[in-house]
Amino acid sequence: MNSGLWLCQQAPRCGNHMYNPMEQCCHHDTILSFNRTNLCGPGCTFWPCFELCCPESFGPQKRFVVRLKVLGMKSRCSTSPISRVCPK
Repeated sequence: MNSGLWLCQQAPRCGNHMYNPMEQCCHHDTILSFNRTNLCGPGCTFWPCFELCCPESFGPQKRFVVRLKVLGMKSRCSTSPISRVCPK
């Protein structure tokens, strides 16, 4: 990639910090690397840069579903496609 292009374009920001969108994402004002994983319920992982952890039911039988983030759109649990259902 030509470094001169960065001089003409506004750098992506996450809160008050710049980040590299080729290696990182901004998740709730925190810069994360693409390979970062988080827990989605007990024993189920997801990639916050690419997926959402969505509660499907509450109470003693909590159920979580991992949904895909759609590039270029505001991703929401109610409208994003399901990637996988987490085990109970």
